[in-house]
Amino acid sequence: MGLFMNFVERLCRWMGYVSGFALTFIMLLTVADVFLRLFNRPIVGTFELVGLGGAVVIGFAVPITSWIRGHIFVDFLINGMPKKIRNAFNIATRITGIILFILIGWNLFSYAYSLYKSGEVTLTRQLPFYPIAYGLGICCFIECLVLITDLIKIGGGKYE
Repeated sequence: MGLFMNFVERLCRWMGYVSGFALTFIMLLTVADVFLRLFNRPIVGTFELVGLGGAVVIGFAVPITSWIRGHIFVDFLINGMPKKIRNAFNIATRITGIILFILIGWNLFSYAYSLYKSGEVTLTRQLPFYPIAYGLGICCFIECLVLITDLIKIGGGKYE
């Protein structure tokens, strides 16, 4: 199991780098666009690129955020409960999350296929939408792997 967990962690970290790169690209693109507007030379399609990049930033950041437990926990209700009840609650939420992310990922793949078949592209730059939808679907399935590793940690008594 250590090999599996190591693989998932490295995959999450790689996705975090992709997310950081996309965020840096969005930031530099926006600054360049604002600067070039001073000379009446805006970058065509900035709005589209920022929107697509924002989807990449958010989608690729979800697994690493879950891995490092960087999201907000509202756990004041379960903190005072015995460890068995907390573990049962954590198991139930992880299983629910796995089901939810499988459904979201599946629907994103279905949506991406329909975008591919229809040839849907952005208005200005004519960039296809389907690679972003496929990428977000993959992010959802990788989030399922993170939640599975959480279940393994809970079962091994290493989750706190």
